[in-house]
Amino acid sequence: VQLQAYGGGLVQAGGSLRLSCAASGRSFRRNVMGWFRQAPGKVREFVATINWSGGTTDYADSVKGRFTCSRDNTNNTVYLQMNTLKPEDTAVYYCAASSGTVVATRLSEYDYWGQGTQVTVSS
Repeated sequence: VQLQAYGGGLVQAGGSLRLSCAASGRSFRRNVMGWFRQAPGKVREFVATINWSGGTTDYADSVKGRFTCSRDNTNNTVYLQMNTLKPEDTAVYYCAASSGTVVATRLSEYDYWGQGTQVTVSS
């Protein structure tokens, strides 16, 4: 599975962005997908995950109620809708694919990673 994340940019606090992650490979429909982020000087952290059907999602407490993860298996794409953005959301956002069958929140559970897209939220 190859992953390409895009859609990042500069936005003011309170604004919205939608990240997309395009996946190649026939196994996409069976993959659990996840979003992680890494701010400067910090470790990469879990943001959101979604199961193969899109029926199950999980979120980090810091983004619950503001971010929504969804997927379109027809177009091999997973999305992260980010609303009410805060300066502390500033980071490089990565999408990842897991060969597991249940939603996953740990980095070690993911087998494939995209290159990351920068999100900057100004105050």
